[in-house]
Amino acid sequence: MSENLENDATLTDAQGQLLRRPFVEALLRRRGDALVITGLGNATYDAAAAGDRADNFYFWGAMGLPASAGLGLALAQPDRRVAVITGDGDMMMGIGSLATIANVAPANLGIVILDNQKFGETGQQNGLTAGPTDIAAMARGAGFGATGEIRSADEIDLAADLLFTQPGPALCVVKIATSEDPRMLPSLDGAYLARRFRETVVRE
Repeated sequence: MSENLENDATLTDAQGQLLRRPFVEALLRRRGDALVITGLGNATYDAAAAGDRADNFYFWGAMGLPASAGLGLALAQPDRRVAVITGDGDMMMGIGSLATIANVAPANLGIVILDNQKFGETGQQNGLTAGPTDIAAMARGAGFGATGEIRSADEIDLAADLLFTQPGPALCVVKIATSEDPRMLPSLDGAYLARRFRETVVRE
């Protein structure tokens, strides 16, 4: 079990399912100097709730693109770890990007999929992963050498290792409970977010 768990908020609900927001907060405590890209919706709200930072880049209205953007950033910044945090619906929208990522094989890229098996932004309909679809298996089939599936709080260090440390490309699916949390909105100004992120990366 993680030695950091005593510093983490309660990570599970009464049924033992992982709670998305405290899990993301606990995960980001382990980020070090990683650059973080988040998918639209809950992944962005959760990262902002954990602390808005200039080295976070939030996607608004660009479903399916965070993993591809992570690839581009990882190639442009080979000396920095790049971490993508997004949802299962977002990843399925851009699932073909996994093959491109695996073929390019950036060693500094990690991806976490927050998988509640729902389409959370459109009404909590059952998502594709509620059926037989397995994103981690798809990543392995694409050629990812490091993948994992997380279901319990004592596996958070494995998730952090895959996202922030393991030679990439690495991908981790985190099975989470369906939950409703207050929306923590960072700036909605895409030009400002891009400029802030770019200036931070260049300055560092």
